Amino acid sequence: MEAERTIRRLAAILVADVVGYSRLMAEDEVGALAALNRHREIEFDPVVARYGGRVVKLMGDGTLVEFKSVVDAVDCAVAIQDAAAAADDRPPVTLRIGVNLGDIIIQGDDIYGDGVNIAARLEPLAKPGGVCISSVVNESYRGRAAVFRNGGEVGVKNIDRPIAVWRWHPADAAGPGPTAAESPPGSRTATSERRPEGPSIAVLPFDNMSGDAEQEYFSDGISEDIITDLSKVSGLLVIARNSSFAYKGQSVDLRVIGRELAVGHVLEGSVRRAGERVRITAQLIDVATGGHLWADRYDRELTDIFAVQDEVTLEIVEALKIRLSPAEKASIASIGTTNLAAHDSFWRMRTLIFSPGLTPALWQRGIAEGLRAIDLDPRYVQAHALTSICHWLDFHNQWSGDAPEVVAARAKALADRAVELDPDEPLANHAIAVAARWTGDYDLAAEAIDKTLQKNPDYALGLFTKSEIALAAGRHHDAIADLEHATRIDPGWTHQYLQNMGMAHLLLGHFETAALVFRERLVLAKDSDIGRAWLAAALGYLGEIEEARQAWTELLAINPSFSIEQRLARQRFARPADPERVMAGLAKAGLPV
Repeated sequence: MEAERTIRRLAAILVADVVGYSRLMAEDEVGALAALNRHREIEFDPVVARYGGRVVKLMGDGTLVEFKSVVDAVDCAVAIQDAAAAADDRPPVTLRIGVNLGDIIIQGDDIYGDGVNIAARLEPLAKPGGVCISSVVNESYRGRAAVFRNGGEVGVKNIDRPIAVWRWHPADAAGPGPTAAESPPGSRTATSERRPEGPSIAVLPFDNMSGDAEQEYFSDGISEDIITDLSKVSGLLVIARNSSFAYKGQSVDLRVIGRELAVGHVLEGSVRRAGERVRITAQLIDVATGGHLWADRYDRELTDIFAVQDEVTLEIVEALKIRLSPAEKASIASIGTTNLAAHDSFWRMRTLIFSPGLTPALWQRGIAEGLRAIDLDPRYVQAHALTSICHWLDFHNQWSGDAPEVVAARAKALADRAVELDPDEPLANHAIAVAARWTGDYDLAAEAIDKTLQKNPDYALGLFTKSEIALAAGRHHDAIADLEHATRIDPGWTHQYLQNMGMAHLLLGHFETAALVFRERLVLAKDSDIGRAWLAAALGYLGEIEEARQAWTELLAINPSFSIEQRLARQRFARPADPERVMAGLAKAGLPV
């Protein structure tokens, strides 16, 4: 029997409990149970689903729910209690709700850890019909529709430190919360940003059945092309390559994968290449039942490979009963080149550049493959665009030895050529966005990345770039929203998203939240010097001087030549107040930076 996989992550936890349930059961056991079931089915569960929550388990009259976004968790809690308060007659079921943000451990379908324990302790502190949240949740939620009141610090069972709590109740509100038009700049309303959860899929790396390890890039390339094409379908949530490829070479139950990636469907397959012939098998699995929704085998000439990929993509869309717009159909059929050798080099570049633990040598080989693809087909848009983006890795890491301004000019020229060849190609606009972001043109960067995401809404790397643009331009709430979306699509890259999320929270003055996020980041990326630097700044504001100095000592052991001034300058913040806030936090910790 397969051992349970244990996963840790940061999550928002909602715990709800029925007020006076024991009394209700004593008065009318059958009626109380019927009312509770009706409440869950008609009122509670639909609202949780609307805000993207996952009901982890029922605990008698209580419910434990996990959310990827703390804003969604609080909006959900408020919506549940608002609906009950607005009912014509007093509802037979009244809830108390607690919400916390913290580290959790996932084992099978269940979750454990401090994040859950504190949420459970907060719930009894809420008024009947109200919501109680921790201070770290209030930091993240502050400025949104519902206003929470300071409840002071309280001691709770089995938690060795007092918890600062904040409370909300419908009766306490002076009036309705701000509308979308009245919300603070950069804030996100529940209705304007939430994408309804519909069909979702993870495409696993196709098995290389060629008997030649050198052909691994070919089977990976087919899988990645299908991911790219499916990501263009607006009615389908597609898990990013980084996360689905984490299962490469592993024998994992598809139901476990579906649970870990929170998707309803998984595509798996194999590729056998022999000379000028290729055989591709693919099957689409419903992870809830383990049943096949669709399966097929293709025996074709190598020159038909593009047509086969299109067929697989369209078969998946049809099996999931998704209606494509004419523009989406045309986008899926757009491959950028008909030159097999050029596309082969593009696949090789992509495999090398996205290798775990990218090294200067792998980068050099990847750039060489990109330039070869361009030589073979000078009108290959995607090759120009990805090669441009890869040059920015050289800009930051100085792998080629060329001056940064020379590398930047090289990258920008490739991006300009890509968008000249096809102004509507998502990857070309992504390349323009990256170039504009690192040259300080934030308006152009935002415009270009929006064009990318309009055609490819679940493109995780594009969402990450969008968050970087927002972070540099001072739109910190927007950056957090983009990172939450990216984390849903690409949980395998959470460590990187947490870095930017922590930065945004610190720059907003959410110091407790920032410290929590950076601590989680260091669990996932143990050797991060920049993560420790920003953690030390957050701890300085919180007065946790000893822990801040310990983080800085560890940082210097990892990177003795670390310079926070150089790192902050490299970020190119538009607002001088942002790097100044980081430096002030370090100064509060007494750190000699």
